[in-house]
Amino acid sequence: MSEESEPEREDARAARRQQFAEAARAERPDLALLCLLIGAEADPALDEAGCDAAQIELDRLAGLLPYAPAGGPGAWARNLAELLGTRCGFGGSPADYRRLESSLLHEVLRRRRGLPILLSVVWMEVARRAGAPVYGVALPGHFVVGFGDPAGTHVLADPFAGGRPLTDEDAELLVAGATGEPLSAQMMTPADPLEIVLRMLNNIRTWAQARPERSAVQLWALELSLLLPSHPARLRHERAQLLVERGEFLAGAAELEEYARVVEAVEPAGATAIRRQAAAARAMLN
Repeated sequence: MSEESEPEREDARAARRQQFAEAARAERPDLALLCLLIGAEADPALDEAGCDAAQIELDRLAGLLPYAPAGGPGAWARNLAELLGTRCGFGGSPADYRRLESSLLHEVLRRRRGLPILLSVVWMEVARRAGAPVYGVALPGHFVVGFGDPAGTHVLADPFAGGRPLTDEDAELLVAGATGEPLSAQMMTPADPLEIVLRMLNNIRTWAQARPERSAVQLWALELSLLLPSHPARLRHERAQLLVERGEFLAGAAELEEYARVVEAVEPAGATAIRRQAAAARAMLN
């Protein structure tokens, strides 16, 4: 089989990004699909068949759960922990934070290892398919899952620890350890799928920022973030600066100038400084 040419690779990437943008704007975004499209950006070998296989694996795991267990949210949490944490060995360790694969759903399904947010996605997608009242809880520094009514009877579990049950007091300790701040009611609000996707991409950006040789990873994570319907405006500035750092001076300068135009109405002094950055980037070509 011949290798893809560069134009073919670019066409495939453009098609994936178009699919990502459309999926992010769907009335009910498919969290698993969005995660798999992130994985395809990192691993171009992950084609449509590979994405289908990952979805089928989530379906298979869901089929192993008992239907509508007696015992409410607690029973769902225990069954997920027994299946995914004990029988299948899904979990995490500090070493998993050092691997890009820990942020890619297809790799997490294969390796059974990942970051808290990716393991939580596995739990949520398996539980949702089985009919469980499940939701994600985006605690600062440590994503977990909840079962039941977020405002009433609910149970929290930590997929990173194999499904260890968490009391609200445990959640308070997790938040205090990560931020030094008290747990707030807003932190316990179910996480929106697009919020989850943006947080995953932020994790990838942070991973790549610490590894300058992986600036291409930081760039695609930024570009996918910018395809989401809602994202921090500062990401455009970050992308522009990264383009300049990568030696793409003209593209970086153009992006800086466009960002300056966007922020000028609210930060005129900031816009002036950004235009100076653009001029400096163009000067590097002389």
